[in-house]
Amino acid sequence: MAFPDTRPRRLRRTPTLRRMVRETRLSVDDLIAPLFVRPGSGVTKPIDSMPGVAQMSVDRVVEESRVLEELGIPAVILFGIPEAKDPIGSDTWSDEGIVQQAVRAIRQACRDLIIITDVCFCEYTDHGHCGVISTRRDGTKELDNDASLENLAKQVASHAKHGADIVAPSCMLDGMVSAIRQGLDDDGYQDVAILSYAAKFASGYYGPFRDVAESAPEFGDRASYQMDPANTDEALNEVALDVEEGADMVMVKPAVNYLDVLQRVKEEFGLPTAAYHVSGEFAMIKAAAANGWLDEQRCAIETTTAIKRAGADLVLTYYAKDLAKWL
Repeated sequence: MAFPDTRPRRLRRTPTLRRMVRETRLSVDDLIAPLFVRPGSGVTKPIDSMPGVAQMSVDRVVEESRVLEELGIPAVILFGIPEAKDPIGSDTWSDEGIVQQAVRAIRQACRDLIIITDVCFCEYTDHGHCGVISTRRDGTKELDNDASLENLAKQVASHAKHGADIVAPSCMLDGMVSAIRQGLDDDGYQDVAILSYAAKFASGYYGPFRDVAESAPEFGDRASYQMDPANTDEALNEVALDVEEGADMVMVKPAVNYLDVLQRVKEEFGLPTAAYHVSGEFAMIKAAAANGWLDEQRCAIETTTAIKRAGADLVLTYYAKDLAKWL
């Protein structure tokens, strides 16, 4: 008589056994915490669509950074909400820009924390697009890629000047990594690394982010420069271009609906690979948990573990602080 192989069941019998043979291990070292900084003092402005997430003034961002560092989270990524917006997003390269202020303050308070700056223009332009807008002969408006690259180089040099360790271009401009690497090197910031949003899809899951970053486009959408959600080969081509141009790390965004892309990117290129557990993915768990439909802690850990299992070395998530306490 043949007996079934019961080895898998034997190794799942107790929590300690399961922990001993676990294949994927989620750690606090894998986490990057997004922070949103705005003008003012003593300001914490909660965002309804992202429970637990808030816009904070520089002093509050510093306080939060200290807490994150004490929890063992290795890095934060900063997004700025400027006091005033203009057509070209000039606050992004001002010495007194909101991100520059935050970088200086965090660097002074948290010596070991890695500071990453999101590099884009949508939060800083009055039209909400990721660069300079030009008008075609037929009157339609479009993103001017080359003019935007010039401003991008100024932005990253300013962030590096004030203490950023890593710059993370998220605008999906053609040639952005090359322009950034050249700009950093020319200004003497060869040690500043580039984490490229190399495969960023035109997703419907960014809605709550646009609430907190105040970055909804005034007209049209970003489908012409972000990626079609249906395409995976194109994603690998985009990543290949950024790697060739000098990206030190690459990112897939969003994470959960693109685990197949994430796996292919990690297997193909082998670079440190990040995935962004985006605002809509976060908000869905929050909303379901608030209605009693899901166990929030269990689902947040399961989701983040799945992202790591698919190939992510780093996970940008609004659950970073909670995960650091739960793990």
